[in-house]
Amino acid sequence: MNRSDDLNSLDPTDLKILLALIRDPRIQIGELSETLGIARNTAQSRVRRMQRSGLLHDGGREIDLEAVGYDVVAFVTIEVNHRELDGVVGALRLIAQVLEVHEISGRGDVWCRVVATDTHNLQVALRSILRVKGVIRTETVLALHTHIPYRTEPLISRLALGGAAAPAAPRAQKPG
Repeated sequence: MNRSDDLNSLDPTDLKILLALIRDPRIQIGELSETLGIARNTAQSRVRRMQRSGLLHDGGREIDLEAVGYDVVAFVTIEVNHRELDGVVGALRLIAQVLEVHEISGRGDVWCRVVATDTHNLQVALRSILRVKGVIRTETVLALHTHIPYRTEPLISRLALGGAAAPAAPRAQKPG
């Protein structure tokens, strides 16, 4: 299976496997096969196939959303009525295309990462966000390319080597 065939070749069993891995990233193959009612060899071969294709990466638990058709990524800044903030966050949780939500400082009040299958699908998601009670306005920026995906390994590596949790600020040198 190559990357362009990923979306077309996923069957209901593959999707159930992906959901199980999302819900319990540490699930073992034996438990996965038992939970889904499939043979252990079937579960193992399908997980390996999805790993080889790049659909599953980072140890087999992180899903490449582009490989399943969600290749549009947008960052949405939302201005909200502060009395409605909890309701806005609750409503955003119900929109499947909203991957993460952060309350922010600066311009806007809430920041979301949203995925879509195409620009029309993104427009549908944005309209859903705009219909949420308490949303005043949104500003959307499209991601053109991901140069550095979300990562934690460099931070943990630094800690494991006994380094500081954050880089030290450069010191000003004295003249002379």
